[in-house]
Amino acid sequence: MIKFAYDAPAEVFSNDGVVVRKRPIAYRSFPSSAEAIRFTIEQLPQIMQRGAVMEVGDDRFDIEAIRALYDSESYPLMREAAD
Repeated sequence: MIKFAYDAPAEVFSNDGVVVRKRPIAYRSFPSSAEAIRFTIEQLPQIMQRGAVMEVGDDRFDIEAIRALYDSESYPLMREAAD
């Protein structure tokens, strides 16, 4: 895997994955992509994860890529304990 800058600022955009006009889209910015990844995986409702996109600089990551970054051995933050 290419080295990823977990300390780079990031933005997360999300909806419920269904394309409908006038449906609200959630947006949050984060001081680090690691925090954006943790929010997307651990706090964003699952229905909104389907439409989640993280932007880090000029790069965009869909939910599969965000999940891979979260599951990576390089991920620098503590992960939520599995039940």
